[in-house]
Amino acid sequence: MTLLATIQIIGGLVLLVGGGELLVRGASKLAAAMKISPLVIGLTVVAFGTSAPEMGVSLQAAFAGKADVALGNVVGSNIFNVLFILGISALVAPLLVSSQLIRWDVPLMILASVVMWAVTLDGQVGRLDGAMMFGGLLVYTAWTVRQSRKESKQVLDEFAHGLPKPASGASGLLLQIGLIVVGLILLGFGSKWLVDGAVTVATRLGVSELIIGLTIVAAGTSLPELVTSVVASIRGERDIAVGNVVGSNLFNILGVLGLSSLVAPNGVAVSPDALHFDIPVMIAVAVVCFPIFFTGQIIARWEGALFLFYYLAYTIYLVLVPSNPELGIAFGGAMIWGVIPITVVLLLGSFYRDYRKSKR
Repeated sequence: MTLLATIQIIGGLVLLVGGGELLVRGASKLAAAMKISPLVIGLTVVAFGTSAPEMGVSLQAAFAGKADVALGNVVGSNIFNVLFILGISALVAPLLVSSQLIRWDVPLMILASVVMWAVTLDGQVGRLDGAMMFGGLLVYTAWTVRQSRKESKQVLDEFAHGLPKPASGASGLLLQIGLIVVGLILLGFGSKWLVDGAVTVATRLGVSELIIGLTIVAAGTSLPELVTSVVASIRGERDIAVGNVVGSNLFNILGVLGLSSLVAPNGVAVSPDALHFDIPVMIAVAVVCFPIFFTGQIIARWEGALFLFYYLAYTIYLVLVPSNPELGIAFGGAMIWGVIPITVVLLLGSFYRDYRKSKR
């Protein structure tokens, strides 16, 4: 790993996090000044804004012909968001999911993940696929705005409390527009530095660009989601913590991958490894959320610890397979035939217990 590549990665991450923060602050205050519902801002503007680093990196990688980095960033970020970010947030405080809207977003996240897998079966996400995905994002946003009017006052108040005060006056509006512009500029530079540095590291270490995208790039671009969700969990704003992750995952698939495949000259190519392993893992992670979100509407601490364990296991597997294929296969077999069945039994038991409680 050269010194220049290290500086590029660290500098790129700093610019991405800073640019994402400025973009979220400016956009959320501007949206509030336009009298947009705090719930809609939290589930769309903030959630999409925290995914701005993913957007910048994947667009840059797609333009540069680094399809594995672009795709790995989306898939890896979605896995990181659920397993690591929700895991950490639930360990801080059990996450009570009181918003009906967020619970309905989970099936939509699963559906989007399955659709993504379906369009990649031919080994590429083409421009028509990208247009369909981006159109789905527009439909989802419109649906969120409509459904938000039916939410409880408690949920609306929580999101209103968790957002910054709206901009006021002409100078305030100009300041927020300035923050958005500066944020976008930082995202542009940061994404280029991070992609260039990550590709250099992959080449030097003999690691595939897909693995770099799934790990270093994915975790780095998900830092805004991590900060937003953990802070919200500490403050007791638990719907924000969960809504940020689910909304970001939907945006990553429909918005980031959709737009990347639209602007890339030949779409986004999908490697066999991503098609047969990483994308199915992303779908499995999304599916795991379904029973957890519906069992008592809470993500308990033990479930958060389980999420973290799975993310650690997934990362270890990615590292082991290229360096020691036999050990990687043995580790994967132990997970598939040992740990995962035990997890399914625990989740089914938790679901049945909560079902019995609701019947009483």
